[in-house]
Amino acid sequence: MSVSETRANLNARIWQAIVQSGVDVSAIPQAEMNKLVGDIADNVLLMMDDVLEQVSGEIVTLGPSSEDALQDSDQERVLWEGRPFLSLIEHYWVTSDRIRITRGLLGKDREDVELVRVQDIDQKQGIAERAMNIGDIFVRSHDPSDPQVVLRNVADPLEVHEIIRRAVLEARKKHRLYYREEM
Repeated sequence: MSVSETRANLNARIWQAIVQSGVDVSAIPQAEMNKLVGDIADNVLLMMDDVLEQVSGEIVTLGPSSEDALQDSDQERVLWEGRPFLSLIEHYWVTSDRIRITRGLLGKDREDVELVRVQDIDQKQGIAERAMNIGDIFVRSHDPSDPQVVLRNVADPLEVHEIIRRAVLEARKKHRLYYREEM
């Protein structure tokens, strides 16, 4: 379910709770009630994301051995780590050499995209996502198994996009890989 759908469902549940409570809100203008319900929904979503962040920090971690392997492999270091908004089963890492996506709660699926193979990075943010400062980052690469990966509902997508862009440029420089485009 997308963030917009989740927010719409939460708005509907809040309106339903207001009606079922029997409290007379007819004195409050409709525009102000809509704003109030929207603000309550946004804050509930942000609170749930914080709770999931705490839970996912306890359950979905790299683990000491995996983290050490990332740090030791030719000075590879973690540049950014995150997860989709309101997700417990998906986790993202951007290292100095790759983008790693891990999915699953008990069983784990892992996908790596080497930064030297990245062709293009795009970002998309809807109006509701802009209000909560989340968005999707699309990474197109030469990876034969999955040429496009999406980092969904990432917090502060502008910053993450820039981190990936700089990491791609550094990885190309490190491996002395240069592209020439013909026009």
